[in-house]
Amino acid sequence: MFTKILIANRGEIACRVIRTARRMGVRTVAVFSEADANARHVRLADEAVCIGPPAARDSYLVAERMLDAVRRTGAQAVHPGYGFLSENERFADACAAAGIVFIGPPAAAIRAMGSKSAAKTLMAAAGVPLTPGYHGDEQEADFLHAQADAIGYPVLIKAAAGGGGKGMRLVEKSDDFAAALASCRREAISSFASDQVLIEKYLRRSRHIEIQIFADTLGNCVHLFERDCSVQRRHQKVLEEAPAPGMTPARRAVMGQAAVDAARAVGYVGAGTVEFIASDTFAQDGNFYFMEMNTRLQVEHPVTEMITGQDLVEWQLRVASGEPLPLRQEQLDIRGHALEARIYAENPDQQFLPSTGRLLHLARPAESLNVRVDTGIEQGDEITPYYDPMIAKLIVWDIDRHAALGRMRQALADYRIVGVSTNIDFLSRLVACPAFANADLDTGLIERSRDFLFPAQSDPPSSVFFVAAVAGLLREYAAALARASHSGDPWSPWSLHDGWRLNIQPRRTLTYRSGDTRHEVLVAYAADGWRLTLGNESVLARGRVLDSGQFAGQLAVELDDRRLVASVVAVTEKQERHVFLNGTNYVILRDDPLHLVAAGGAQGGGLTAPMPGKVIALLAAVGQRVDKGAPLLILEAMKMEHTITAPKNGRVKAFHYAAGDQVADAAELVDFEVEP
Repeated sequence: MFTKILIANRGEIACRVIRTARRMGVRTVAVFSEADANARHVRLADEAVCIGPPAARDSYLVAERMLDAVRRTGAQAVHPGYGFLSENERFADACAAAGIVFIGPPAAAIRAMGSKSAAKTLMAAAGVPLTPGYHGDEQEADFLHAQADAIGYPVLIKAAAGGGGKGMRLVEKSDDFAAALASCRREAISSFASDQVLIEKYLRRSRHIEIQIFADTLGNCVHLFERDCSVQRRHQKVLEEAPAPGMTPARRAVMGQAAVDAARAVGYVGAGTVEFIASDTFAQDGNFYFMEMNTRLQVEHPVTEMITGQDLVEWQLRVASGEPLPLRQEQLDIRGHALEARIYAENPDQQFLPSTGRLLHLARPAESLNVRVDTGIEQGDEITPYYDPMIAKLIVWDIDRHAALGRMRQALADYRIVGVSTNIDFLSRLVACPAFANADLDTGLIERSRDFLFPAQSDPPSSVFFVAAVAGLLREYAAALARASHSGDPWSPWSLHDGWRLNIQPRRTLTYRSGDTRHEVLVAYAADGWRLTLGNESVLARGRVLDSGQFAGQLAVELDDRRLVASVVAVTEKQERHVFLNGTNYVILRDDPLHLVAAGGAQGGGLTAPMPGKVIALLAAVGQRVDKGAPLLILEAMKMEHTITAPKNGRVKAFHYAAGDQVADAAELVDFEVEP
């Protein structure tokens, strides 16, 4: 076994590898860019080496800098994690040439599976079923268009060197093919340095089922069962689970054998995942087709660990050091059900646009045998535009799927983040969505459940404003006590914010905003609390901060005879109040007369960049009248394309940047005039 390994990655997966290595007594070396100098994976590792500027192309994607860090620290092996250099055959070759163990498959296997087109050819020869499509090397646009027409729409254009949902476009009709191909190629070049694509028939109501495989250097190969990864947005996974709902032992055996055959066909070693697409008739006929093989550890590997009781990173280290697989196929079995939710800094209501900023408040659910959190982020850390905006992976396990769903709902309710937009509320709705709860799964689940998952925005319930008011009053009282304790007369009644007045009943009004609506909470001080009135509703409110137990640090609020546990986080400079109540994060504004608070949406003026990026294309002409929602320009950020649209009906007065220009966060992109 190795005594020291270098982890050629960052964030959550680097922390994940460090955890297992430390348990096994293996020392770890972290690498970091200048943007990650204080990152969690750097803090956890035994050693750390800076490898360059923030941009991944200048740091985490530079193989020579990784190899130099290995030489400087004396590490014996490199764990590539996932993403970055994990599926780069040239890096694997360079490690071998330098006498460094690459904790992954041989370069030849990566090369064979690195091109989706070449992989399809190999799988056909191995007898693995393939999705109908074009997988050849001819890449002339008109030829590809003709192939798509011959296959029949809808089709999926996929980057041949792609992965992670990037470089993929669904095309519904022939007229849309050329624009989709151009967009797909731009994203593929940015993400994978290759614009070669393949075209496949798009199977509606299809499921994404993948098989975890493992092979050693002695010729042994097993599968560790399946994961269902059908729930996706932008072709990227959102929720994963194991085992796959509705999977029979017979079908599991057939798919597992196909995955093992695929691994053997390329001389595979280490952890890998063979991904299959299952047709909409899978429940009846069990038909499935090879999609691709990921020659690395998957993001969603924890659900497999939870149902098998195995540590897949430990398996990787043992296999890479020359040991045989820890278990044979007949020794592996499935216990219970596991779910994984990817917690992202993104805004689901704005087409899942990534969000950047500092995590001002972060509270995670308590970990146990049933709940696991894999993360590379802690409170105070920053989500930057340089890397994937994943905050954490939330994994739960229980005896069956129904019980696991309950675990996930509660764990999501216990997750509280302030500082960036997140998908936590969206995930809570997704887990409760009838289609998902009833295992009616396919890759279009999110789109066909839009009404449930993206409900029309409405004002928060009155309890939200009452809880915010109680939190504010308690905060004022605590601050007054603190000031009084440092004064010359700490017991003076004039120092306390308890509402006492001579011969009059003390009253005040606290005003909040939700969207364009003002909500005035009338506060009347009582002997044992406050009488709060909002509109026609009035309650006697009390509150205290809990100092022990599972809810320590949260508020216990009584509204008449109703008791609530909530958490309220104030972002003072924005006058925001984040009220975490009943599993939902309500964001309201304190309408303080001492501060000017902007309200409402875009009313004209400049449309700004949601994050740093590059302008790819201008989609409207100066002077053109456009309708609300019309695309105005395409911005590339975080290696993905984001379309900036018209906020209302109006006219484009000017573009402040041209195609190819780099823009900063919040830069004004378009001078837009709203029609009266």
